[in-house]
Amino acid sequence: MLEKLEEMSIRFQELNQKLSEPDVINDRKLWQELAKEHAVLSEIQEKYEEYTAVLKGIDDANELIESGDEEMNELAEIELSELKPKEEILEQELKELLAPRDPDDDKNVVLEIRAGTGGEEAALFGADLLRMYMKYAEKKGWNFEITSLSETEIGGIKEAVCLVSGKEVFRHMKYESGAHRVQRVPVTESGGRIHTSAATVAVLPEADDIDITINAEDLLIETHRSSGAGGQHVNKTESAVRMIHLPTGIEVDCQDERSQIKNREKAMKVLKSRVYDYYKTIADNEYSEARKSQVGSGDRSERIRTYNFPQGRVTDHRVGVTLYKLDAFLEGAMDEIVSALILTKPV
Repeated sequence: MLEKLEEMSIRFQELNQKLSEPDVINDRKLWQELAKEHAVLSEIQEKYEEYTAVLKGIDDANELIESGDEEMNELAEIELSELKPKEEILEQELKELLAPRDPDDDKNVVLEIRAGTGGEEAALFGADLLRMYMKYAEKKGWNFEITSLSETEIGGIKEAVCLVSGKEVFRHMKYESGAHRVQRVPVTESGGRIHTSAATVAVLPEADDIDITINAEDLLIETHRSSGAGGQHVNKTESAVRMIHLPTGIEVDCQDERSQIKNREKAMKVLKSRVYDYYKTIADNEYSEARKSQVGSGDRSERIRTYNFPQGRVTDHRVGVTLYKLDAFLEGAMDEIVSALILTKPV
């Protein structure tokens, strides 16, 4: 790892020089490509310098211990007790930064959550997942917008579609796609029995304009009145937008905003991402099969992760990681499992 970091450090210094050269500055496309590479290496370089400083501190402390001076030995032991945990944390962070990158890693995402097997309890769990991702986005400093929400009478969700934007959102969210299983006593259960139900999550990279072009003649756009909370506005204003991409049959409904124009903009973002995902996937396989492999059928037996409330644990079955910190995880403290997923890159 150190050898690879040293090579990246040399490349970072090269980029520092290249980005100030007149020929590069005048070539906008080249400058943007190098600037993007520089931004990625900049974060690695910062961690690398911090890591080497910690390693030097550990070496210095070990030298003091070997010197045989009892007074200095005590100080060196204190220094080591502080530096060793830092070394482990920085090593983990560097491994994550060095993990292979997906071309879509820097993109924003369209996040879709749907209730699976389990009726009302599955819908309630879907609401828990929505809140968990909102909390995770907050911790990451991302922007989280709900574009479409279908709720049940007791606070569950049948379906939620969200736009999440910020730094490396797809890199950290892409492995959330799949069936999430919950084991707990539902609020609707009077006998105190533990039930198992599921919700599905799909994470799609947001399509840029250069990724996909949607022609106006391929669109059917309808307006309708919003459903849900909103008082008189719901009953009188046709601000909700339904957008259908005729070649694929993909449909998007957006009623989050009171303005029809804003709902059109958000609906188009979601539609582009879904159409982009459709054509990207169909190039490798039949779309319906690929979609099923990503989120499954929503059945309890198909799962990527289990949330067990009686034991207070969350288990990710792809990387074999179990945490007995379910409450914290549902409050958005997801990094421990997300980092393991990035490092192992499960299929």
